[in-house]
Amino acid sequence: MKRDKFLYLLALPGLLYFLIFRYVPMWGIIISFQNYSPYQGFWNSPWVGFDHFQRFFSNPDFLILFRNTMAINVLSLVFFFPLPIFLAILLNELKKVAYKKIIQSVVYLPHFLSWVIIVGITFILMSTGDGVINKVLVMLGLDKIDFLTNKNYFWGILTLQSIWKDAGWGTIIFLAAIAGVDPQLYEAAKIDGANRFRQMCHVTLPAMRSVIIILLILRIGHIMDVGFEQVFLMMNGAVSEVADVFDTYVYRLGVKQGQFSYSTAVGLFKSVVGLILVIGANKLAKKFGEDGVY
Repeated sequence: MKRDKFLYLLALPGLLYFLIFRYVPMWGIIISFQNYSPYQGFWNSPWVGFDHFQRFFSNPDFLILFRNTMAINVLSLVFFFPLPIFLAILLNELKKVAYKKIIQSVVYLPHFLSWVIIVGITFILMSTGDGVINKVLVMLGLDKIDFLTNKNYFWGILTLQSIWKDAGWGTIIFLAAIAGVDPQLYEAAKIDGANRFRQMCHVTLPAMRSVIIILLILRIGHIMDVGFEQVFLMMNGAVSEVADVFDTYVYRLGVKQGQFSYSTAVGLFKSVVGLILVIGANKLAKKFGEDGVY
């Protein structure tokens, strides 16, 4: 530590962040086993054991919340996760640096827009009354489509929003992995007669494999998490049956109704499931010879 004191000093802000905002608040999960009252505090609130968990699992809303959360995340995992990989490969194939930088800037830009703006753009495009898409459909002699109030479109719209917002930003790590590939491997592949597609399959993708596995494991660990802000802003009474997820449920009962212990129990359930999934996915990756997260 004496030798590398400046490196530790450089890491100190990040360590303090995780210590203060991630680890210290963990002791607050004890209220999920209490009937917590702000007036009685953590130590004087009565203990109820697993009552809140039993109430949650026996609640008819549990299956609906679980279905919606899993459906949204599975769609994101299937359609959104591979796109940054594909986009990074396409960007890597561009030979003109100027074109590459322009395209990178364009696809990165949506990441810096807040979900409020993204949802606002969605309403401008898809609203039934003045939506651009519906106006075009009317001009073509077709009927209007209720995109925002039809339950059948809700999950798909969320997935498209996530793709447009973050697919470009997700390419950064994969482009860094591609940049670390030894150019001699491509030269050797060319000598062996490999075309651009074969080079991509046998050089580029294997070089990205470890990064893909690590990010996939981490993504699986967040499969119980859905972006609260995105879902909350897109939700309305007509689609609440398919829009209500664990995050919105916790907000509604914990923040709006003051059921702190019950909502903490729901949050703890999500965290435990995420931890189990990360450990399981990591062990499975190691079983197939990959490095895994740890």
